[in-house]
Amino acid sequence: MDCANRTPLLQSIRNYKGLALLGADEIDVLCGEIRDLILDVTLRNGGHLGGSLGAVELCVALLSSFNPERDKIVFDVGHQTYAYKILTDRLDKFHTLRKKGGISGFPRRSESAFDAFDAGHSSTSISAALGFAKARDLRGQGHEVVAVIGDGALLNGLAFEGLNNISSCDTKLTVVLNDNKMSISPRVGGMAEHLAKLSVSAPYNWLKRFIKEQCRAMAGGRRVENKLDRMKTKLKSLLLPTNMFEEMDISYWGPFDGHNVREMREIFELSKLYQKPLLIHVVTQKGRGCAEAEAMPSAFHGVGSGTVIRKESGGRGADAAAVKIPPADWSGAVSDNISRLAELDGRVVACTAAMEEGTRLQDFRRRFPERFFDVGIAEGHMLTYAAGLAAGGMRPVACIYSTFLQRAMDQVVHDIGMQNLPVLISVDRAGLNGEDGETHQGLLDMAWCRAVPGLTICAPRDMEDLAFMMSGWLERDIPMMIRYPKGAAPRSVSHGTGVPAPWGRAEILRHGSDICLIGIGATLPIMLEAAVKREEMNMPALTVVDLRFASPIDWETLDGVMSSHSTAIVAEDGYMAGGLGEAIAARAASFRYPCAVQAVGVGARYVPHATRAEQLSEQGLTPEGVLSAIESAYEGFDSAASG
Repeated sequence: MDCANRTPLLQSIRNYKGLALLGADEIDVLCGEIRDLILDVTLRNGGHLGGSLGAVELCVALLSSFNPERDKIVFDVGHQTYAYKILTDRLDKFHTLRKKGGISGFPRRSESAFDAFDAGHSSTSISAALGFAKARDLRGQGHEVVAVIGDGALLNGLAFEGLNNISSCDTKLTVVLNDNKMSISPRVGGMAEHLAKLSVSAPYNWLKRFIKEQCRAMAGGRRVENKLDRMKTKLKSLLLPTNMFEEMDISYWGPFDGHNVREMREIFELSKLYQKPLLIHVVTQKGRGCAEAEAMPSAFHGVGSGTVIRKESGGRGADAAAVKIPPADWSGAVSDNISRLAELDGRVVACTAAMEEGTRLQDFRRRFPERFFDVGIAEGHMLTYAAGLAAGGMRPVACIYSTFLQRAMDQVVHDIGMQNLPVLISVDRAGLNGEDGETHQGLLDMAWCRAVPGLTICAPRDMEDLAFMMSGWLERDIPMMIRYPKGAAPRSVSHGTGVPAPWGRAEILRHGSDICLIGIGATLPIMLEAAVKREEMNMPALTVVDLRFASPIDWETLDGVMSSHSTAIVAEDGYMAGGLGEAIAARAASFRYPCAVQAVGVGARYVPHATRAEQLSEQGLTPEGVLSAIESAYEGFDSAASG
């Protein structure tokens, strides 16, 4: 994409090294050009729009004060890094954002030496930056280490654990809190800047040391020193709001205007002179520069490819007249069923970890506000909270993305499974998830959770099965996990009889001979299409089985299939290691069934960003891939026979 005509100043400086040459007015122009570029590319490719628009000036100020070739700037999550990427030698590649083979939407060490630490899940920056800072000290180095974390991410337990560890590590670390929820008072901001300058003033620090030394040298001086400290604390509390960071022995500066590059530059330069752990609080506006994103920050937190905005509302870089509305999907179907169950049973409640819109729970919240709980970015807490609700007599549905469930596996085992509590873990975005890349693929939930004793795991193939499974959970009062993919949910995939199979049972949807295709959830339509294609090639019909339940597996049905077929292809949208294919192959070997079992799924790799269709094709999770697996299985059988 040729953007030189629309971003002339950005094109002229190329990267962060040119920032020192610009005056204040030029910096404002540059920020506008960066914002336009982010809008153009993100609306076209999809991505995290609101946070990145809000952090443009912050990234410019950071790169004006710190040298990313030497200093370590550790971003949290990565929702706010687009301007940083543009200014660290990825300007010419920015149009490839989130495209296959292009740059990632998140920090990636493998992508650039300027990305200090990979991020995709919330709240890792403080812990990682603290590790960087301590490694610097132990190696006798002198560079700066800065963690940049958003106000939402700061609420996660991991961030608090990092903050709590800072004082005991006895190291210099700067944490920048990017707060895009609060408003800022110019009076408070001015006082904060004055106190920041005072804290690094040589005369002030000399006087402070002198007073301490004199106090300690005199009889009863320790009492005088303590009294002076209390007076200083009291005076500071009158000038600035009390905050928890000072209580954790982390100096607090702020709040400052996160869109004032001059002010932030001054503060960052002062921070280099400060030799203690420091938190700098900056306030930004999420979605800045795009009227829709400013007005609806949650809706524009992340946008899909091809999103368009209204020209007349002030948004830049758009040329159409409506916001793209997502079609009916699995998330919405699950939310509708939670509401249906809540109407029938007053014990049903819904929980989410800061993903109300992502899991489509807005309508549930509107209808049942007293039974809706958003705990913030705290996945582990959410599941233990849900376990407490269940133990207290409620029936909680905990809606969580598969990739974020990884952060709460101990709670699945210790707090839900081990206590046999009736929590429904509703696992959204299971399987391959497209452009967000490695950190957001839902590939581990099946393999991990199948090992949890007593946890029922199911995956519906359509909306009819979904309703059946969710109702079955409520009737049985069991710990259960239901998993479903990103995307549209089919209303009905052929049941044959028109009635779902009994609880816990697999279902044979097509009868054939010799070769059996076993699918579950999102892979079942792939198996059905492969069977149709094979018949269109005038080849023998294939048996197609919908496993439906991943734990416990319906061995009675599968035993019958494996004893009467020579080949079984198992397709799963997760890692094959520890997956269903391995379990079924082990069963066939243990019972000496004359059935060769071959799995189709994701191998031992972190799947990079691309479209979901491209990712499925790469992993062989297409009808063509399944047919190819059949041929491979026969070739392997022939080779073994001839050997």
